[in-house]
Amino acid sequence: MNDQFLAGAANVDITPPLGTYINGDFVAHYAQYIHDPLHARATVFQHREMLVAIVVVDICVMPKDFVDRVKAEINRQTGILPANMLISSTHTHAAGSVASVYLGAADLQYMHKLPGLIVKSVLLAKQNLRPAKLAWGSVDVPEHVLCRRYSMHQPYRANNPVSGNADKIKTNPFDGEDLIGEGIAKTDPQVSFLAVKGIDDEWISVVANYSLHYVGDWDNGTISADYFGEFSRQLQAKLKAGDGFVGAMSNGTSGNINIWDFLGEKDYPTGKFEKSKFIGGDIAEKVYQQLQQAEWDSNPSLSVQYTEIELKLRKPTAAELQKAEAVVMESNYEGMKIDNETLARLYAREQVLLNDLPDTLDFPVQAIRIGNGVIGGLAAEMFAETGLWLKEHSSVKDYFTIGLANGNTGYIPPQHEFENGGYETWRSRTSKLETNAEAVVKNELLSLINKLSR
Repeated sequence: MNDQFLAGAANVDITPPLGTYINGDFVAHYAQYIHDPLHARATVFQHREMLVAIVVVDICVMPKDFVDRVKAEINRQTGILPANMLISSTHTHAAGSVASVYLGAADLQYMHKLPGLIVKSVLLAKQNLRPAKLAWGSVDVPEHVLCRRYSMHQPYRANNPVSGNADKIKTNPFDGEDLIGEGIAKTDPQVSFLAVKGIDDEWISVVANYSLHYVGDWDNGTISADYFGEFSRQLQAKLKAGDGFVGAMSNGTSGNINIWDFLGEKDYPTGKFEKSKFIGGDIAEKVYQQLQQAEWDSNPSLSVQYTEIELKLRKPTAAELQKAEAVVMESNYEGMKIDNETLARLYAREQVLLNDLPDTLDFPVQAIRIGNGVIGGLAAEMFAETGLWLKEHSSVKDYFTIGLANGNTGYIPPQHEFENGGYETWRSRTSKLETNAEAVVKNELLSLINKLSR
């Protein structure tokens, strides 16, 4: 049996055609302009008989049933076990849609096209397997992460469209900048990365992770990989890596984090795409500098822990459902513009659709050990607090969490955040799990991490 560690990587273009649906907003948008290509960025690892695949896809979200079908086909064509694949969304809000989000629909044509392209990325990466070595690293980049959940001064009222009451905080307080108090939570400043080279010192891939939601400095109707794509392009240039190099920036625990500077404290360029280009390049430069002192492991091993846990959904009561149905019956959702009144109508629709879902769902939790480090995978938009807790309690030094991995169940805030309210807590298809779900999920992941370190 060959005991040598192998790795291979591949980029596959997944750019949708003009006219395709774009989700990630309250309403649907349509692709009118392609600024930069989207990719599925795959790295495959092999040690002895074990194969592991990590794929980072330039898309807003992918549902679990969609990802499961992709994994089944990859398994059929490569033999890689579904439990040994981590397939995640970057969460760019300027990509093709394979999921219904609020009034944004899934694009059926793209839903049929994308799976084959993700499969192709893994197939090519597996074909590119060669003797390799790896290095773990991290660098703090605190300047590009802001808590987007703010305390607000009187007389600001943060309306909750589900309860009808006022929240204690406001997420993204557009038009309320003069009444902002402060961000209410810590951010995770760390860019973590796993770097992979051939034993010939030729670059294979860098899988990075940062808890920044996205940048979004483009007009609606644009296709763009956002700062995730900029990081990849600029890191490749800095490393002078060949065409086969894959630089992947994965989304961390960024459910409550963005870089929308409501307090006017930053000095970013203001042109379209300039901010994402600046941020992607700045992170790439800092990772590049850190790579100059990397310590390479030429004999790493692989191990994986994967489970699915059953979680309950929180649904409207009978009275709440009846009220929501009455609102839906008198609402016109065609061409809806979003304001406080129409938000209440939109979330009434969400209650009706949420009520029709099963009472429980299976939530994937994954931990992958590669050499001396571990990557966690959670199928949701987790808050920075969760990622920081996992890093603090992890039994391994080199650890990071990839969010939106192996599916998407929406936001999972820490339980105490439900007392504050805010967009991420509003009951809907994008925030639907019981309030104790975050504790259940993070403790399960920590258990898997600890199993890998024994």
